[in-house]
Amino acid sequence: MNYTALVTAICDYTENSFNYSSDPTAVNTFIAQAEQRIYNTVQFPSLRKTSTLATVASNAYLNCPNDFLAVYSLAVYPTGGEYSFLLNKDTNFLREAYPNPTDTGKPIYYALYGPQVSAETELRFMFGPTPDAIYNVELQYFYYPTSIVTASTTWLGDNFDTVLLYGSLVEAYTYMKGEAEMMQLYDGKYKEALALAKRLGDGMERQDSYRSGQYRQAVT
Repeated sequence: MNYTALVTAICDYTENSFNYSSDPTAVNTFIAQAEQRIYNTVQFPSLRKTSTLATVASNAYLNCPNDFLAVYSLAVYPTGGEYSFLLNKDTNFLREAYPNPTDTGKPIYYALYGPQVSAETELRFMFGPTPDAIYNVELQYFYYPTSIVTASTTWLGDNFDTVLLYGSLVEAYTYMKGEAEMMQLYDGKYKEALALAKRLGDGMERQDSYRSGQYRQAVT
């Protein structure tokens, strides 16, 4: 389901145009809110992104990517060297373990340390100890993919349009202050679709028959 088909379905199901032809803001908001709820409930592999960064010698801080939300893993490695995955700690732990910022070495730990100096809406990493050289950094992180509102087609719309549609309908019907029975119906359909999406994103896409064996349903 692409963006145009999704908008048409929302308007048809609710029998409400939401004045879309002259101002698509309301419908686009329904869709964006539904996407955010889904992406924070189901960890699809498509929400995982890899970025290659680099530390600065004698600088304990490194800016996060602008679309960064949360870390899956963070590793440092010298050019041609082995990967070392860092352990996540609180900034207080790093201050206690390495009270002198001039104490340098190969980083062992990292923490999320407040906003960037140049962009207060974005975060940065703090390393412990302070890097003693330039290290390559491989960061795998959680982010929001481009919305179907902007991209027209997305992985979610192509592969699991039911959860996106019913999630958008829940948002739309909440906006309309619709009847309780219809709201309950849409919410129930959304939860059904969400359960199937979790089975895919948090289950099937994280195992295979070789490692986990084939799925078997008990026979009664």
